[in-house]
Amino acid sequence: MTHKRLPSSVPVLKRTLLWGLLANAGIAVIGAVAGYVAVGAFGAISAVIGAAMGFVFLGITAASILVAVRYSMTVFFGIVMGAWILKFVLFLVLIFVLKAQPWVVALALFLALIASIIVSLVIDVVAVAKSRMPYVSDIDLPGQDSASR
Repeated sequence: MTHKRLPSSVPVLKRTLLWGLLANAGIAVIGAVAGYVAVGAFGAISAVIGAAMGFVFLGITAASILVAVRYSMTVFFGIVMGAWILKFVLFLVLIFVLKAQPWVVALALFLALIASIIVSLVIDVVAVAKSRMPYVSDIDLPGQDSASR
């Protein structure tokens, strides 16, 4: 039985998703407590929404790459760029919709979202740095049988 070997980026992206979920859950809890203490229930809800938005954007990026690695390079870049455009449009829609809501505390949402983005960037850097991936991976050398690996 021959199965297609997973690209070396898959475990890194899965680790990034797991760490991102845990970190954003922590940001949501800390933001909810801080928002509740500072402003009340609306501050807590706004902070949780900000952290959730950050995780959704992280998830869209990782999921698009996990799906796209199964296809050719052209399709890969199409999927990843499509996901980037989706995130951009989704961000604009969410900002305009949430801005119009009287219960949203913009500062709590903004701070939780910024914290989520910064933590996501740190997680990406740490996950890639600790991945021990070779400079060149997922290739077949001349004369090498890909099924024997």
